[in-house]
Amino acid sequence: MAPQRFHEQFDQIQRSMPDVPLALGPDDASEFIYEKGVVLARDGREAALVEETVRTHFTEATGLTGDYVQRDSPETNRSGITRIKVGDPGHGDRRGDRAVTHALRAMSEREGRAGHRLVSRNHVVSIAVNSCPGDEPVPAALSQGTNPAPAEAGYDPDTSVGVLVVDNGLTHDHALVPLLAHVEGDLHGTETDAAGNLLQYVGHGTFIAGVLAAVAPNTDITVRNTLNDAGAILESELGEKLFEAVADGWPDIISLSAGTSNGRPDGLLGLDAFMQELRAHGTLLVAAAGNNASATPFWPAAYADLPEYQGVVLSVGALRGDGEFGACFSNHGSWVNVYAPGERLTSALTGFDAPVPYLYQHSTYEACRYGFTYVCTCQSPSHVGVLSEDGSTAKPDQVMFEGYAHWSGTSFATPVVAGLVAAHMTANKETDPRAARQQLLAANTQFAEVRGAHVPALKPAGWRPVPVVQRPVGA
Repeated sequence: MAPQRFHEQFDQIQRSMPDVPLALGPDDASEFIYEKGVVLARDGREAALVEETVRTHFTEATGLTGDYVQRDSPETNRSGITRIKVGDPGHGDRRGDRAVTHALRAMSEREGRAGHRLVSRNHVVSIAVNSCPGDEPVPAALSQGTNPAPAEAGYDPDTSVGVLVVDNGLTHDHALVPLLAHVEGDLHGTETDAAGNLLQYVGHGTFIAGVLAAVAPNTDITVRNTLNDAGAILESELGEKLFEAVADGWPDIISLSAGTSNGRPDGLLGLDAFMQELRAHGTLLVAAAGNNASATPFWPAAYADLPEYQGVVLSVGALRGDGEFGACFSNHGSWVNVYAPGERLTSALTGFDAPVPYLYQHSTYEACRYGFTYVCTCQSPSHVGVLSEDGSTAKPDQVMFEGYAHWSGTSFATPVVAGLVAAHMTANKETDPRAARQQLLAANTQFAEVRGAHVPALKPAGWRPVPVVQRPVGA
């Protein structure tokens, strides 16, 4: 994926986490971001084993020191994960962390004997971890309505489906939107910079709630602001936050439009405890497949491909505007269960009580599209923002949001599918969301083409295809 865009997102996340030194991995391949100087291990005996083994290895190895190796969190945690400090987080730069790399190598023989993973990097889980979201939000006229359009089904508090959206919270004026009448949760908090411009990704959670409510009106939606550091959170913290989010009861459906790759086929160590408990409840996790344009597993969506989680997790990729093919930015592969409209959807954002400006700092998806094959390079073009003229070197464009926006990404295909599962539950009086998942996919007759593969596609009745703009190579 384009290094320039990845480094831009890295800088954004690093600014939002000033006290957490971050690095790129593996070996500056720009596949994920992780915390420097720290590794993760399961609480108890495994954490003690990792601490002892790494300290011994570092003490005996040339050029390494065991002085930094120590436990960096309580011995027991709700997430089941212990943080272990292995090096000076201030050493080196973003191109990787030598101490973390050697700590992983120190455990490789032990892991081989144990037959399972004992140690992990502390990855950053994000709504745009590769710095290539489908596009930035673009103002949309209120008169055009949402896309998908609201379904005609009504709301019944006695039969409504509970949906938890784990995201970056709600905008302060979301309650002014009739479509969001049955949405509650955390506010985003700080929405604008010192000049009054909307901050990056503000409105992401509100937009998702609007898509979900449009597809499935008979829902009680709760939006959490778990991903409130530029849309990101450390893996070690996400498990705790997910447990907090379900502390008052497990919902029918969890919609999560975030994740990370980690170069492994067995998930995220920091989510092990939560995923195991998820299996024991009836909740269905609907997760975004990611915007890396890659077939590499993206977690937690890729849990859908593991035998023990099939039926528990539903992974969602994005279709382009016409619904016939996969969006160029969408991850793909056998681990993606289904694809749904994810390009140029229209939903609620912010600005209902007063228009709010936004500065386009990056190129949009339209500027990232090259040629018929729709290879998403996400290389910044010569202009900035969708409203700039080609060749402009002026400052980023300022646009005004007055309520609605167009936005693209697997982030928004995910609530489409979560909504379709919820709508199926209502229409068929089905109380088991995992059974509804199976029934919905089994009855589906819609398909699309993704990277030459014939894949299942779910398209809500209220969704309207949008024109696909062809751009010549090099445009």
